[in-house]
Amino acid sequence: MRSYLAEFLSDPRVVELPRWLWLPVLYGFVLRTRPRATARKYSAIWTPQGSPLAVHTRQQALLLGKLLAERGVKVAHAMRYGEPSIANGLKALAGCQVTVLPLYPQFSRSTTESVRDVLPQGTRMIEQFHDHPAYIKALAAIVQRHWAAHGKAKLLMSFHGLPKRAIERGDPYQAQCLATAKILAGTLRLAPADYQVSFQSRFGAAEWLKPYTQPALVDLARAGVKRVDVLCPGFVSDCLETLEEIAIEGRKVFLAAGGAEFHALPCLNESGEWIAALAQIVGKNLG
Repeated sequence: MRSYLAEFLSDPRVVELPRWLWLPVLYGFVLRTRPRATARKYSAIWTPQGSPLAVHTRQQALLLGKLLAERGVKVAHAMRYGEPSIANGLKALAGCQVTVLPLYPQFSRSTTESVRDVLPQGTRMIEQFHDHPAYIKALAAIVQRHWAAHGKAKLLMSFHGLPKRAIERGDPYQAQCLATAKILAGTLRLAPADYQVSFQSRFGAAEWLKPYTQPALVDLARAGVKRVDVLCPGFVSDCLETLEEIAIEGRKVFLAAGGAEFHALPCLNESGEWIAALAQIVGKNLG
């Protein structure tokens, strides 16, 4: 955990503070305290197969590879931080014309551009798919299946947060999140009062994109909303941020504030619609 966090939090794309200021704080304080706290959170969601994110990503790559095999396409997966590394993923595709798809639907310099930073110059990369019809269709299918089984409810679309200063510097991430939400709401035929957008996973003292997800859940409960369904469109796989931060902590917050029923909808994971969407998203870039 300490090794992973050191790699992640030392990336200047992730923490934009001057290195001379941030690195002493990172190694002198953060990496002495945060790994233990993060490990406790992971213990609440760990599976016999390992990290949910790793399990889902590996399975997505396997299924996509099977779908594209008849076109002679080879698929490998990698993690931006940790293992399997991007460098090892590229080695697995040695001799191939490579197209890289960062699994971040909405473009941000802190995520998508961090992938480009470690790619060989000239590598083809798909930068975003926030409004791709197949991606939207796959998200809609998750919601529609849930509502078919449980009935319709207030939908909260929770995206990963970003420091406000990044948007002020021109990062398109917030605009793309709002575009995804609007298109998805239109596909689901939702009125403005039927859904809300929020941002989660904030850390540090700086102001991040608002509204924050946990306070939004409290506000909904106190406003008399008895049931809320939470979808995380910016995460294509269930992970710590969806399974612990939303499904566990978000539930606690909503129920404690007076809510009666809380549902954390699954991410796209290995749904048939999502694997088909992946094939469409990469298809036109395969040559």
